[in-house]
Amino acid sequence: MSEQHGLVVATHGRHCVVETPTGERIICHPRGKKSQVVVGDQVIWQPSKDEGTIEQVQTRRNLFYRQDEIRTKSFAANLDQILILIAAEPEFSEMQLTRALIAAEAQNITPLIALNKRDLTETFARAWQRLAPYRDMDYTVLPLSLKHHDLGELTHLLQHKTTLVLGPSGTGKSTLINCLHPQANVLTGEISQALNSGKHTTTATHWYWVDAAQKTALIDSPGFQEFGLHHIEAMQLAHCMPDFKAHASDCKFYNCTHLHEPQCGVRTALAQGAISASRYKLYGLLFEELSQPKHY
Repeated sequence: MSEQHGLVVATHGRHCVVETPTGERIICHPRGKKSQVVVGDQVIWQPSKDEGTIEQVQTRRNLFYRQDEIRTKSFAANLDQILILIAAEPEFSEMQLTRALIAAEAQNITPLIALNKRDLTETFARAWQRLAPYRDMDYTVLPLSLKHHDLGELTHLLQHKTTLVLGPSGTGKSTLINCLHPQANVLTGEISQALNSGKHTTTATHWYWVDAAQKTALIDSPGFQEFGLHHIEAMQLAHCMPDFKAHASDCKFYNCTHLHEPQCGVRTALAQGAISASRYKLYGLLFEELSQPKHY
């Protein structure tokens, strides 16, 4: 049988689901022992009986992933943007948010930040205030109330884009996906049955077309508690943080760590209030973490 082109729309373990140009979905298995296929990949595959084999992954525009000391976890490829969904309750981790933003910046993928549970007025106001430094950095920060199907400006920002929805468990990712794609649960169930991955596909990633023209896509990713950045060098860190990058060129030394050197543009900006103390503390912690010897 002849080779065909397709789009990877779900992954689970060693299996993936490939969508053909006509909309048919086929379970496929990558060749070789190590699977390198992720949702969003354009692939060339070969039919075999009622399934298929991935022969080749086409060149990616980008790949969003995290890496810790033990393993690398790839989320998706060929993205236009990443929607980092957090909530007023439970309280979000600024460190976790920062890590996701740094990973997006490192791959030149546009991040959007959405704060859910606008209906919790007082809690939301406090959380919104914590996001002030991110609005000052010109990140798009959106208020949502998914409980009341209030998506605000988000629907417009998703149009004609491929967006990975990212965030810890409990922030409303499933609610958001179901608001934009009412058949998402049905699709997830069908894919889960096909892949024998059970009804709760917390370890699976899925692609959903939001519009009939198939120009707008959402990728639902598993919730995470940790987000390793071991693939980023400590000296690269400031260039992935817009508030630091804006002042790093003012440093006297080209290899400035922004932690103790004299005539440091970043530390001057911190003293003048142009960089928040909480962001500078996060930078110090991350710089120390990424400076540790790698054991893999």
